[in-house]
Amino acid sequence: MSKLDFRKAAFFQSAPTLATCPPEVGREVAFAGRSNAGKSSAINCLTGNGKLARTSKTPGRTQLINYFQLGDEPLYLVDLPGYGFAKVPLATKKEWDKNLSEYLYERQSLVGLVLLMDIRQPMKEFDTMMLNWAVEREMAVQILLTKADKLKKGPAKSTQFAVQKQLKEANIDDLVSVQLFSSLKKSGVEQLATTLNQWLQPEPPTLACEPMSEPE
Repeated sequence: MSKLDFRKAAFFQSAPTLATCPPEVGREVAFAGRSNAGKSSAINCLTGNGKLARTSKTPGRTQLINYFQLGDEPLYLVDLPGYGFAKVPLATKKEWDKNLSEYLYERQSLVGLVLLMDIRQPMKEFDTMMLNWAVEREMAVQILLTKADKLKKGPAKSTQFAVQKQLKEANIDDLVSVQLFSSLKKSGVEQLATTLNQWLQPEPPTLACEPMSEPE
């Protein structure tokens, strides 16, 4: 399996709803997280392009489903709207939630979810909701405990182990993995890239060959 070059990622399309997303060909991986989880920073860190996904000090600035294509193949990184928008009407929030759930449940080309959580505030209500949606679809999830540089190594590892324990107790640790990540220190990027390679370029199944019969 060849390694994908995430530096080739380029903006492809924005979509406000599932109906306006690109045709379902190829494979895509979605990035989701609360508005303060550092989602855009993680995408920019992975792709080595600080201007690819918009970053803002205003939570909830990303309000569309944004597609980034990797080279010429129909392989995409998808930046989902951040959750927790502070200054929008309740009706707008409900509409975004509806679009998000439809995308996660019905998008057949979606092969994995990267769920970002601030390491200082993991496993909040939104995170649990996203995990439940993904598990119902039997979809692989990679949890990024972002801003890991904000904690010393010992407490950061302790938080990772605590989240892993929760997943094991919920009996979903076979679908969900957890890693530490820091966009500032660029740590955890290789681990994330390896996971995305496996999701976007799965190994073809090996066919069992029947033994040749001896000539009579």
